[in-house]
Amino acid sequence: MAKAELKVMLLRATPDPDEVVALGARLCYAQADLDTLRERVETRDQQKYISGVMERGHLSVTEHASFTFAVEGVSRALLAQLTRHRIASFSVQSQRYVSMADGFDFVVPPSISALGEEEEAEFIRQMNTMHAWYCQWQEKLGGAKEKANEDARFVLPNAAATRLLVTMNARELMHFFELRCCNRAQWEIREMAWQMLAQCRKAAPALFAKAGPACLSGPCPEGKAACGKAKEVKERHAMLL
Repeated sequence: MAKAELKVMLLRATPDPDEVVALGARLCYAQADLDTLRERVETRDQQKYISGVMERGHLSVTEHASFTFAVEGVSRALLAQLTRHRIASFSVQSQRYVSMADGFDFVVPPSISALGEEEEAEFIRQMNTMHAWYCQWQEKLGGAKEKANEDARFVLPNAAATRLLVTMNARELMHFFELRCCNRAQWEIREMAWQMLAQCRKAAPALFAKAGPACLSGPCPEGKAACGKAKEVKERHAMLL
């Protein structure tokens, strides 16, 4: 049993994603054959061209690039939010097939840690209590086996950590970053989104140059509920370069 730490890794991405998107966009408007288009894309910097494509809203071509992330140290509470993004593929560690008899890692909300060491220790004691409940039910239901795990897990908390793989195309990632990098997003998924964005910027700098929360390019869509920290958000985004 230990406090979980968020970790995000970009495992795979479409090779040369900026070039793939640029090729898709050029193909729509050019009479040239594929060999000519491919040479044109591979021998020239596509950043300015992709920027123009994005500004014109020709976003369907960005769906040709996909990105797969491995994530660990996130809570089951985050998982419930993440899977609302439906244009994505998920593989998640099972609490049915994986026994928690030896303990489970857990996410401690920063707001609880901020209350002080005593309060955080109380939270950890509660995690240990829930693990004891889990083990009791597991034993009563037949031991550390699939049939016992699937019902014993009902006493596990939302704080229980999990690990997962998620794959999204670039267009869905841009939508994800717009919503989840926003300060109005829940803190855990927001931090995960910023880590994902940083890695996307390295893999496809032209494609994700302006990706991020909506306040980067215009007024906050939250209206009166806006966080009022657009300047700080823009500064954080600039640090990704």
